[in-house]
Amino acid sequence: MRSDAVKKGRERAGHRSLLRALGLSDEEIARPFIGIAGSANTLVPGHMHLEEVNRRAMEGVRAAGGTPFLFNTIAVCDGLSMGHRGMKFSLPSREVISYSVEIMVEAHALDGVLLIPNCDKVVPGMLMAAARMDVPAAMVSGGPMLAGRLGDTNLDLIRVMEASADDSVSDDELEQYERCACPGPGCCSGLFTANSMNCLSEALGMALPGNGTVPAVDPGRLELAGKTGAALVRLVEGDLKPGSILTEKAFRNALVVDMAIGGSTNSLLHLAAIAREAGIEIDLTEVDSICASTPNLCRIAPSGGNRFHMEDLHRAGGISAVLGELDSIGRVEMDAMTVSGKTLGDNIDGARSLDHEVIRPATRPYEPRGGLAVLKGSLAPDGAVLKEAAMGQKMKMHRGPARVFDSEDEAIEVIRGGGIEPGDIIVIRYEGPRGGPGMREMLMPTATIAGMGLDDEVILVTDGRFSGGTRGGSIGHVSPEAAAGGPIAFVKDGDTIEVDVDMRRLDLAVSGEELARRKEGWAPPRRKEKKGLLAVYAMLVGSGAGGAVVDPATFEE
Repeated sequence: MRSDAVKKGRERAGHRSLLRALGLSDEEIARPFIGIAGSANTLVPGHMHLEEVNRRAMEGVRAAGGTPFLFNTIAVCDGLSMGHRGMKFSLPSREVISYSVEIMVEAHALDGVLLIPNCDKVVPGMLMAAARMDVPAAMVSGGPMLAGRLGDTNLDLIRVMEASADDSVSDDELEQYERCACPGPGCCSGLFTANSMNCLSEALGMALPGNGTVPAVDPGRLELAGKTGAALVRLVEGDLKPGSILTEKAFRNALVVDMAIGGSTNSLLHLAAIAREAGIEIDLTEVDSICASTPNLCRIAPSGGNRFHMEDLHRAGGISAVLGELDSIGRVEMDAMTVSGKTLGDNIDGARSLDHEVIRPATRPYEPRGGLAVLKGSLAPDGAVLKEAAMGQKMKMHRGPARVFDSEDEAIEVIRGGGIEPGDIIVIRYEGPRGGPGMREMLMPTATIAGMGLDDEVILVTDGRFSGGTRGGSIGHVSPEAAAGGPIAFVKDGDTIEVDVDMRRLDLAVSGEELARRKEGWAPPRRKEKKGLLAVYAMLVGSGAGGAVVDPATFEE
C-alpha cells in the first residue's frame, strides 16, 4: 500500500506514534488509509450540510475495511461572489482546491481519496487533482437544492436576480421571491454549473449513478455517500485508478451527455482542464462535432422557461436515463470503466426516461443538435461558447452594432441605466482568465438584460464567462482574450458584429487592413493585480479555449 511509507518498519516508529495520537488501533493502522476530501462550511448553501455526507461516507469506508481521514478544502459560492470583486476569485479557487487535495493526499501517502464537493469550482478542482495524482479516487457530491415554490410558480436564484431588474415586479413581490427561491441546502436547483458538473461526473465514471440528481435533502444522498465510500475501498484493493477511468471514452461520454442535457457553458472549461490533467486534449472543433451529432433531450432551468428543475430530472430517471436514451441511438461508449468497478453499461442496466417531457426519447428530442455550441470566426479565432438551448430563435442569426465595455462594471452601469437598444451586441472585454484576472461570470449583466425583457433582443459577447444560470444570447470564452491581443481587443463602438449560430460563426465585419491598423502600437494592459493570488494567477493562466488552467509550462517559455 502507498500508506506503508508512513506506517511500516522500525524506522517508521515515530510516524506510528503520531497515528496513535489520533486514537488509531493496530488494526486501523494496518488498513488502507482513505482520505476524505471534504468541503463543508457554513457560508455556502451547497456545502452547509456536507458534514453529514462526510460522516456517512466515512462509515462506508470503515464498513468496507478502510481507515478514513477527513480533511477540508475551500468552496466559493458563485451566487454570493457575483457582481463584485469576489467573482475574480471563483475560477482561481479551482486551482487552489486542486492543489490542496493533492498536497494532503501526497504528503500523507494516502491509499485513496474520496472527493466530497458540491458547488461550481470544487467539483472540477477535485477531479483535476484525482487525474493528476492517479491515486484511486471516487466522488460523491452534496446534491442539488430543491426548487422554490411561490403558489404555482417555480423559483430559483436566477429568477430572483432577473426579477430584481424587472420593473413590473414590485418590492413586495421581490421579497416573496427572495424568501422562497432557495428553500434549503444543496447547489442551486437548475442545470447550472455545479449540477452540470455533478451530472457529468457520472458520465465520466468517477461517481456512482444518482450523484448528479439525488436531492440534497433526500435520504438517498446519504445512502449514496456510504456506497461510494465502500466502492472506493474496493478500488484501492483492486488498484483501479483514475487513469483507467478518465479515458478518451469517458470524456466523449461526458461531452455527449453535456450536449444532451444542455449543461452550463462552464462545463467545457472544466472538462478541458480535467482532461489536460489526464493527458487528454479536448479540442473545441471536436466538441462542436459531438454537439452536431447529439440530440438535446432535456430543457432544465434556465432552459425551457423554468418549467423543470433538478428534482424533475431525478424523478425522470436522472443521468442513467439520459445515458439509456443516448445508448438507444448508439451515442455512448458503454464499455467505459467506472468507480463501481463495473462498466457504464452495467451501471445503468437499460435505464430509460420515466417522463418523456423532462427527458425526451432520443427519437423525439427537443432539438436534433446538442444544447451547447462552439462558434469560431474573425472575432473568436480559437473559439467561443454559447448555451444554445437557453437562447431564443430570434437572435440566432443577427448583425448588430457593437457596444464596447472594458469591464463588467462599466457594462452593468449602462445596462441598468437603459443605455442598451434592441439589436445591440454588447461586448465586455478584459474579463478573460488573464485580463480579469479570473474570468468573471457575467450573470449580473445577463440577469439584468433578462429582467428588462431584452434577453431575446440583444447579444452579449465576452472573453469572460457565464453562470450556468444565464439564458439568452450569451457568447463567452472568446479566445484569444483581449489581454492576449485577441481580435476582441480591437472592436470599436459601432462596428458590425455578425452572429450565425447555425453556421457556428462569430465575425467582426472589419477589414483585415483596418484591423491591422488598430493593432499597431498595441501593448498588453498593465497588470491590474500587484500581489496575492490574482497576481500569480494572471501570470500563469492559459487560454479559456484550453480550460484556463495554470500551466507549469509557462515557466519554460
